[in-house]
Amino acid sequence: MRRVAIAGGAAAVVVVVGGALAWSRDGGQAQGAQVPLATAVVSRGDLVDTEKVDGKLTYVDVRDVWIGASGVVTWSPEEGATVRRGETLLSVTGKPVTLMYGARPMYRALREGVSGKDVRQLEENLRALGYGGMTVDGEFTGATTAAVEEWQDDRGLAETGQVDPGQVVFSDGALRVREVKAPEGKRIAQGQPVLTVAGTRRVVHVDLDADKQDLARKGARVSVELPGGASVKGTISEVGSVARTTGSGQDQKTTVGVDISIGDAGTGRLDEAPVSVELESERREGVLSVPVEALLALREGGFGVEVVDGSRRLVPVRAGAFGGGRVEVAGDGLREGMKVGVPAE
Repeated sequence: MRRVAIAGGAAAVVVVVGGALAWSRDGGQAQGAQVPLATAVVSRGDLVDTEKVDGKLTYVDVRDVWIGASGVVTWSPEEGATVRRGETLLSVTGKPVTLMYGARPMYRALREGVSGKDVRQLEENLRALGYGGMTVDGEFTGATTAAVEEWQDDRGLAETGQVDPGQVVFSDGALRVREVKAPEGKRIAQGQPVLTVAGTRRVVHVDLDADKQDLARKGARVSVELPGGASVKGTISEVGSVARTTGSGQDQKTTVGVDISIGDAGTGRLDEAPVSVELESERREGVLSVPVEALLALREGGFGVEVVDGSRRLVPVRAGAFGGGRVEVAGDGLREGMKVGVPAE
């Protein structure tokens, strides 16, 4: 029988030929009965070698949330909850802190007579929440004041017509609560982090060994094996530009953060769940290849394949890259479509 063993990726290939069949470089065959063969086709195409690395299924853009209110927390969300526009992030002294969408932080009181991008941001949210009668133009007018008063009434706030920093937190979108830093009953100071949150888009995060960072190219397609064994396709969306070192001594590790977008793939709600990511380590385009088990070691050194075309003859080959259970081969007399011997099952 044939046995193929590969060590170190493609570093060593050893073939043991049993039964009574062995080859020499000139095509000579040892005496004895021929070993039964199946056949495989020499094909031309891209040969891709991959490497698996560990990752975790998580959510994009993990960060802390600060609020402009101080006092005793009277309500906090559950970990894993999703908070959307107009909903309560936290309540302090019985007053809700509302999430609104926008890129600019809530850094000042917004009232009649002020203007700016943060005012426009507030007006856009008020309109999206159903409070109209104003022009969304970044000018805090009397019409804006009326809309704010109506919103405050609905939220159980004093109808001042002024929005204070302790009433609103702006975020780029909906937030998923990862950790509650300020549970009910805790006294907080203004500017203290109260929640750790993330966006709602699922990603796979990999802390990739820095010496393997060439495996991660932004935009490259990868395969992700989820808990339970199902696989989904993903695309590398972010590759960190700064390496991080953790641990010390022999446990010290330097890594680069890699994020992988997996779109709308059904991944459940588990956070920090371990996954396996298959990254492309090498690609050879338009090469001839055969199954690894078709490769034969020659007595004089080097490799060959056994061509089956009515007879059985040896064709010496040069072995190249490995990938997907196949090996790149090149040699005189070898062409696409030929059949080569592989061990019969």
